[in-house]
Amino acid sequence: MRIAQVSPLYEAVPPRFYGGTERVVAHLTDALVDLGHEVTLFASAEARTKARLVSVRDEAIRLDPAPLKSDLAAHMNALAQVRAQADDFDLIHFHTDMIHFPFFADMPEKTLTTLHGRLDMKDLPAVYAHWRRYPLVSISDHQRLPIPDAHWAGTVHHGMDAGLYRFHPEPGGYLAFLGRISPEKRPDRAIEIAIASGVPLRIAAKIDRADRDYYEGKIRPLMDHPLVTYVGEIGDAEKSGFLGRARALLFPIDWPEPFGLVMIEAMACGTPVIAYDCGSVPEVVEPGLTGMIVRNQDQAVAAVAEVASYDRAAIRARFETRFSAHAMARRYIALHEARSPTAAAPPELTLAVSA
Repeated sequence: MRIAQVSPLYEAVPPRFYGGTERVVAHLTDALVDLGHEVTLFASAEARTKARLVSVRDEAIRLDPAPLKSDLAAHMNALAQVRAQADDFDLIHFHTDMIHFPFFADMPEKTLTTLHGRLDMKDLPAVYAHWRRYPLVSISDHQRLPIPDAHWAGTVHHGMDAGLYRFHPEPGGYLAFLGRISPEKRPDRAIEIAIASGVPLRIAAKIDRADRDYYEGKIRPLMDHPLVTYVGEIGDAEKSGFLGRARALLFPIDWPEPFGLVMIEAMACGTPVIAYDCGSVPEVVEPGLTGMIVRNQDQAVAAVAEVASYDRAAIRARFETRFSAHAMARRYIALHEARSPTAAAPPELTLAVSA
């Protein structure tokens, strides 16, 4: 199949540091090539990919040192290049929210659009109702709840390149928090859990400009505790060691997380996940096997002791079954084939879990 993958331009593909959507695009693209498909990636110039690369910007937006830049213009220029080559593809797979809708209004049946963000925003239902012919893919069933009547083609949980993450058979002596310092990610909860359990916590996190005041006012004072170490923002090269040597990953979120990529990154290393019951968490974490789902600090502290005895090889095996990049790629291909006029399958599939 001739497939175009259209990435957002905020981060490199894959990102140098923090970044979820572009990382998923990178792993999906390479997996599709591995499975024998002819894939073209539309992304910024520094992308590393097995596919044919069409460079649509000289570098990704976030780390571009230019003092003035336009996110909208960058993405419109990229979509114009996709449009110019549209006839070359059997499937155009967008990861750019809804900005491409007006460009491809005469060929929505040739597209898939994976929505990577939260959908509980005021203006979104009207957009997805107006451009209803575009088939949408959710990354969790929970993500759909704000717009259940949109044109959903299916759910495909994220996957990652299994070869990128080293399995660590033995747990280390600390808890890990990996992600972003922001109110919805609740690093304050992670610190409280670590202190209450008496286990050191290492925080590897990005601090966005928008979250700087939150960090300075709420989180930085908490980091003075001797059990807490701030590592800073890390990239793929450091993740296996950071996550794999942890006793558990703490994922104490307080928002409707659409997926939560770091959970499966930890599982890829054999590390169990302790996550609050929000958003997609019940679809990703399997209690008693890959982690624990908790609702308060007391449950989280108890989980720290419980997950220490989990079978880390079983966690890694479950990652490979459910969340590898090849598993994700096969589910996208199955979803697209089920939508074809000759397919006998129903028009919507949930391709999130493979037992």
